[in-house]
Parts: sequence; C-alpha cells; structure tokens
Amino acid sequence: MKRYLLRSVKYFAALCVLCIVLMGAMLLTGTSQLTPRETLYLLFHSDRFVVLGIAIVALAATYPRFGFMTRRVEGNVERHRTQIETAFRQAGFRLVGEAEDELRFRGDGFLKRLLLLFEDEIRVRQYGQWIELEGIRRGVARVAYRLEGYVEMIERDENE
Repeated sequence: MKRYLLRSVKYFAALCVLCIVLMGAMLLTGTSQLTPRETLYLLFHSDRFVVLGIAIVALAATYPRFGFMTRRVEGNVERHRTQIETAFRQAGFRLVGEAEDELRFRGDGFLKRLLLLFEDEIRVRQYGQWIELEGIRRGVARVAYRLEGYVEMIERDENE
C-alpha cells in the first residue's frame, strides 16, 4: 500500500508539472488569448480548475494499478541469460543487481530514469517454465516483446 501511495503521489506531481509547462508554453508562444493574470483567475475561479483537479487526482490514483504489470515469457533465466541481458540493453536498461533467484534492471541513464519517474526497476525471476518480468508497463512490454523473439530464435536454431 505504501508503494502504491508513493507511486500515486509521484504521478500526481508529474501531471501537475505537465499542466504548468503546457500553460506556460501556451502563454510564451502566444497561442493563449488570455494574459497570465486572466489565465490564473479563470483557472481558480471557474469550473475548469475543479474538473482539471479531479482528472489529475483520478489519473494519479489509478496510475499504479494500470501503469505496472507482470509478464511471462516461456524460457529459463539461466539458459537464456544472454538473451535477457540483450533484450534489456536494447530497451535501454542495465543490470543493477542480482540475487539467487532474481535479476534487477534499471533505466540506463538519468533521462530514461526521469521519464519513468524513477519507477524504472524491472525484476526478472523464474516462475515454473516461464521467465517472469515485473515492473513498469512501458519497460516490461518492450523487453518482453524483444525477449520472446530472442528466445524463439534460439529455440528454432537449436531445433534445426
């Protein structure tokens, strides 16, 4: 629950920054027909602020639910270790730690980590006959897609 709340707060802050940046960009480029003072007045004295606030809170509250996932790829962590590391490297992640039963990857570089709100850790472990990837949806989906292809290619080459 603590992790869920922390992720929601991070996403709420990111959405607020995004709104401020968008409003600032509109004012700087002249695409807004209002002055900065009129914009702030309308924002805080109209229903727009309430609707925008509700939308931001709702998105932030539900983000941890749909922003993270677990995906399984048929394979073996030990046997397909090279393919796992290659798939992560191609997706912009690097190995940061490993335990007896788990590999941990993080975004490779500050910008990648920032874009993922520092929620960039993806855990890899063996789950029966599956390689299980758990973490942020964007990262897991990209890596799983690549990893499936790499594992299928290895299996096909070994069967020939």
